[in-house]
Amino acid sequence: MKKHRAIIAVLLFFAAFLAVPMEMKGEPATTEMKPLIYDEAGLLNQEEYDVLNAMANQYGAERETDIIIYTTLNPDNMDVMKMTQDFYDDHGPGYDRSHGNAVILTMDMRNREVYLAGFYKAERYLDDDRLTKIRHEISPDLTNGNYGLAFQKYILSAHKYLAIRPGVNPDSIFFKGWLHLAVALGLAAMIVGKMVSNSGGRVTVNRQTYEDANASGVLEHRDQYLHTTTTKRKIEKSSSSSSSGGGGGTTSGGHSHSGSRGSF
Repeated sequence: MKKHRAIIAVLLFFAAFLAVPMEMKGEPATTEMKPLIYDEAGLLNQEEYDVLNAMANQYGAERETDIIIYTTLNPDNMDVMKMTQDFYDDHGPGYDRSHGNAVILTMDMRNREVYLAGFYKAERYLDDDRLTKIRHEISPDLTNGNYGLAFQKYILSAHKYLAIRPGVNPDSIFFKGWLHLAVALGLAAMIVGKMVSNSGGRVTVNRQTYEDANASGVLEHRDQYLHTTTTKRKIEKSSSSSSSGGGGGTTSGGHSHSGSRGSF
């Protein structure tokens, strides 16, 4: 009995270890703090700025990609996509080199538009569809003026999607932590159950032990068809249309990028 308890304890520990995402098992990445929040529209107070800049530095370093937020009052009334492209060309962001891996969220407060763009690694991992998912997630908070919360969600979602191979659905249940735990615990339970059943000896009793073949059989069988009812219902087509997702492009400096735009 003590042996079985020891085996169960070891297996449960092993299952819990498997349930922890691999990115959490290593030491967190460290890098020199650099400005990644460009709040020209003045949407954030100092505390919010400090928290967001620290988050962007930490999570961006873990994915080797600059995660940038750029807000502007857009005094020259430029297109939000063009502003994002010019920002990338002029500032040259990148994790380990100028004009390198970067994702930028641009807030045009004049026209109340938002644009997200991914460059180099971020263009592959944060394609148009994934950027649109992020934009849809943060748009309600942007509309309600919860800018700090929206920007936190943007940083966390970008960090999450940058770890998922391009072409894979990032919303798949296989990326949910609870599923990893359930699978690991289920595997452990199966192993323990098998060991316990084997330790008790082989069971030789089955249904034939008590069954009288001469007296067993089907007593009565009857099928009765009643009726079938078919109804028709007209399916209405939705007349609503979703907001434009925009798309990527190429900056004046020749840097290709993914993209997603919309109003808030």
